Amino acid sequence: MTELTKLTLAAALDGLQRKAFSSTEITQAFIDQIEASNETLNAYVVKTPEKALDMAAEADRKIAAGEGGRLEGAPIGVKDLYCTKGVRTTACSNILGEFIPTYESTVTQQLWDAGAVMLGKLNMDEFAMGSSNETSRFGPPANPWRREGSNQTLTPGGSSGGSATAVAADLCLGATASDTGGSIRQPASFTGTVGIKPTYGRASRYGMVAFASSLDQAGPIAKTVEDSAILLEAMCGHDKKDSTSLPEPVPEWRDAVHRGVQGMKIGIPKEYRVDDMPEEIEALWSQGIEWLKEQGAEIVDVSLPHTKYALPAYYIVAPAEASSNLARYDGMRYGTRVAGDNLINTYEGTRSEGFGNEVQRRLMIGTYVLSSGYYDAYYLRAQKVRKKILNDFVTVFGECDALLTPTCPSAAFAYGEKADPVQMYLNDIFTVTANLAGLPGISVPAALDKQGLPLGLQVIGKALDETSCFRVGGALEEAAGFVAKPEKWW
Repeated sequence: MTELTKLTLAAALDGLQRKAFSSTEITQAFIDQIEASNETLNAYVVKTPEKALDMAAEADRKIAAGEGGRLEGAPIGVKDLYCTKGVRTTACSNILGEFIPTYESTVTQQLWDAGAVMLGKLNMDEFAMGSSNETSRFGPPANPWRREGSNQTLTPGGSSGGSATAVAADLCLGATASDTGGSIRQPASFTGTVGIKPTYGRASRYGMVAFASSLDQAGPIAKTVEDSAILLEAMCGHDKKDSTSLPEPVPEWRDAVHRGVQGMKIGIPKEYRVDDMPEEIEALWSQGIEWLKEQGAEIVDVSLPHTKYALPAYYIVAPAEASSNLARYDGMRYGTRVAGDNLINTYEGTRSEGFGNEVQRRLMIGTYVLSSGYYDAYYLRAQKVRKKILNDFVTVFGECDALLTPTCPSAAFAYGEKADPVQMYLNDIFTVTANLAGLPGISVPAALDKQGLPLGLQVIGKALDETSCFRVGGALEEAAGFVAKPEKWW
């Protein structure tokens, strides 16, 4: 039965339709795997085995009757950022206490409508604020990968660390995640998995716990490029409950994965060659360029001159929006409440005990840049920089179809190795631009570094052109032939 958990989503769906095994059987296999390893890996913060088996039984009935949806019977995990009706949702923060939603997020509802089975809720950085999943109230998850000859626990990345760990360790066929500044793509790179952030507005944010509303976007982490396309097709679509949701049809992205890159123009932005970039990252990037050349793509050198301002602009805009969004958590209506002598003391006690250090740090930054006298100097200026970054992309996409860059400036690091918040923020250096410009981006595992850890390549596409991301991602996946799996120690 454990062999069932090693299947890709595409292979599992094929097996379910052929009745080679049942949804109940594969779901039970994942439940057993989670039970045996979650104490060590800490990927799941809520396990829902009874619910999963009920959903699996219904999926088996539908498959037998020929009524199954596109994901019928496939067990997946859900990041704890998505509200799930009747199942605790906390965004891994104390401020939400034991909150149990009375409604379902649009993205998860679409997955259940397509026949997916929920195994549980996955670990994450508190309110999705972090690059290492160290800020979770439930403690950090462990990356299934380890450096050769070392027993150090490595981060799976953040904020979707639980999702990445669960997929890499075969604890689900795929997982929902979210990306505000790289929180899908960076964990995917750190764990040898595939992660895609679609165009802003492709997937509804209704029922997602908000961090930065103009940056947050739902997406999947999966084992292969094809699996990520299957999941993204089910997750996306127009939603009247979300005013930022785009009224655009959802293409059949799965068909694009094996279409190849013949005749495509791939841009290589010179600004992504940063100081002190590890030689292995530079070498992998060069190798990725050669792979695409060999498959018939034309390589074009391009410039994104405002890239160097992206990270500081992001760390003004994102905390500012977080300061506004998280103002609603006051202990009055739901979640944690710390009683005080008066209303102000109750607010102060609730928020100081309910929010962790990283969230408090970002709320302070956000409140500062929005305050009287500083709004124009910081927030307004950052928004102007954001517009220039978007204009850079508009210009280069007149010259090419997609961009190829590294996903991260390093492989996964050990917990405690990056104690300085600024050093932690630098992990997002290659990913934040896509969020600021609202563009799709995919990370594909392409090689192992000298210490045996996975490294990813990133493809950034035009707005609403996930198809090109999947075409280039599929070509990179085929050329790299990345089949490495972490050696089981958990």
